[in-house]
Amino acid sequence: MTDGTGDEYVYDEASGEWISAAEANAKSEQDGAVEVRDAVGNILADGDQVTLIKDLTVKGAGQTLKRGTLIKSIRLTGDSQEIDCRFDGIKGLVLRAEFVRKR
Repeated sequence: MTDGTGDEYVYDEASGEWISAAEANAKSEQDGAVEVRDAVGNILADGDQVTLIKDLTVKGAGQTLKRGTLIKSIRLTGDSQEIDCRFDGIKGLVLRAEFVRKR
């Protein structure tokens, strides 16, 4: 639907109102965002540095990451409990957010 000025409007079923297309796009982007929290409750974002709060055995690498290990430049995966990161000698390392603390 458009009005006399050329702006497009879409019907928002959640609110039951007509809203502008720009508002609808912004709303859908917010709904798609996953909030990832560390063990203490801090919100994590791409590029954050985290510290391990527990010794973790890495399957397939034959290595144990010790408590207090700093992991730099994490990436969010879209899952609310998993973060993707890099560590020396381990490719494709995915950690659970419950075992890290934001630095």
